[in-house]
Amino acid sequence: MSTDLSELAGRPVIIGGGAAGLMTALHLAPEPVVLLSKSPLGAEASSMWAQGGLAAAVGDDDDPVLHLQDTLAAGAGLCDEAAARRIVAAAPAAVERLAQLGVAFDRRADGRWRLGLEAAHGRKRIVHATGDGTGREIMRALIAAVRRCASVTLLEGVEARRLIVADNAIQGVVAVRGDEPLVLTTTRVVIATGGIGGLFLDSTNPSGCFGQGLALAARAGAVLSDLEFVQFHPTAFDGPSRPLPLLTEAIRGDGAVLIDESGTRFMADEPGAELAPRDVVARAVWRRRAQGHRVFLDARDRPGRDFVARYPVISAFCRMAGIDPTIDPIPVRPAVHYHMGGIAVDAMGRSTVDGLWACGEVSRTGLHGANRLASNSLMEAIVCAQWVGKSVAGTPHGLTKPGRVAELPPASDPSAVRPLLSQALGVLRERPTMAAAVRSLLPLAEGAGPAADPAMVGLMMSVAAHAREESRGGHFRSDCPDTLALARPSSFTLSEAIAVARDIAATQLPSFRSALP
Repeated sequence: MSTDLSELAGRPVIIGGGAAGLMTALHLAPEPVVLLSKSPLGAEASSMWAQGGLAAAVGDDDDPVLHLQDTLAAGAGLCDEAAARRIVAAAPAAVERLAQLGVAFDRRADGRWRLGLEAAHGRKRIVHATGDGTGREIMRALIAAVRRCASVTLLEGVEARRLIVADNAIQGVVAVRGDEPLVLTTTRVVIATGGIGGLFLDSTNPSGCFGQGLALAARAGAVLSDLEFVQFHPTAFDGPSRPLPLLTEAIRGDGAVLIDESGTRFMADEPGAELAPRDVVARAVWRRRAQGHRVFLDARDRPGRDFVARYPVISAFCRMAGIDPTIDPIPVRPAVHYHMGGIAVDAMGRSTVDGLWACGEVSRTGLHGANRLASNSLMEAIVCAQWVGKSVAGTPHGLTKPGRVAELPPASDPSAVRPLLSQALGVLRERPTMAAAVRSLLPLAEGAGPAADPAMVGLMMSVAAHAREESRGGHFRSDCPDTLALARPSSFTLSEAIAVARDIAATQLPSFRSALP
């Protein structure tokens, strides 16, 4: 059933053409590497859409210790402090590295970085490029660098469908290009496929990002962690377009406020007001809307006339919707934006499967905990790529024994999963709807149809959320609103999650708090 690409045998394979995958490929140079992207580079990468920027303690009044404190506070007790300290300490050098690669970051007249403020940051430390086009500019530079790099073999339009594993070790990748099946023989694979927003009806992510990397790792037997923690951006543009256009947090950092249709500023008395942690702001917007109100971002006074110059991308789609942000409040609503959970990895990005690494949003490094601090995601992808690249390069190509490959799985279709997860794993959650989602997702996940992989990822997320009988960070249960004194991550394999899901589907037990190891 396959085409054996013998000339590429033994090379590391990177799955994903976003910032994490591209940066990992560059760090591996001059070692030959294969990079798979299911679309033309950048076409379906969340990195391309990033507006907020990259967080790094590069200001005169800042320090990585202060950046760490803000990261830990946002993470609500679930950050790995050692991992977070290491990552934020490396952020300033990562900014310099990107600048060397040609990223045109915004600078002041004196040549220093022009820094912005975002929610839950105690200092201005957000480095931007072209105002609200940071992700696009970073991707432009990285794509150009990768295309110039002779050691990188790009396979665009190639989608990974399964990993070949024997004795808990990677042996190859089963992929498809058009209708042509491919097998790449390798003992080293990096998953850098992005997030899970495409599993929900309302998301700011590209619709093609629906957890494929998590499915690959889970079916390979890897441990996944903290899948219940989904970050909802509180200010997605409330209109008919899907995915929902994002209104970056930097606008609130510039002084914009949240109001309802009567002009009431309903966040004014909250600690931090509009710059409270994202989960707090998202719940406030959600509740206001649930009370029958519409919610708007009011930028008429601040940034006011500077809006168009500061946020050209947002200004453009506002104009297309008939809105002038200098005179009109902008309608907003929460939408799925980022996944804090992912493939459990160590300090070098290694998963629990030998020869399998993960980088970027698909990984769980311990940096974000229960709630990502704004603009820490691009930073994490860029910083961790160097360590992943070093680890992959330092791991020699092993002997492969791929054996017989099963029939090629069909292309995934998440459409049946989106309404289930949108209802069960929204801003506010409760046990009955999560249990109902588990019962609906289980037969899909155990089937062999196009919904199988998306349903499997959704099932694992739902099981984790059902098991966490507390509210913490991006996971808020209206039936368990308190935060438990002991913060512990949730970690499990696919087989463990399936076993718990069958129990949930079979009966309504009084508690699943201890169901996961």
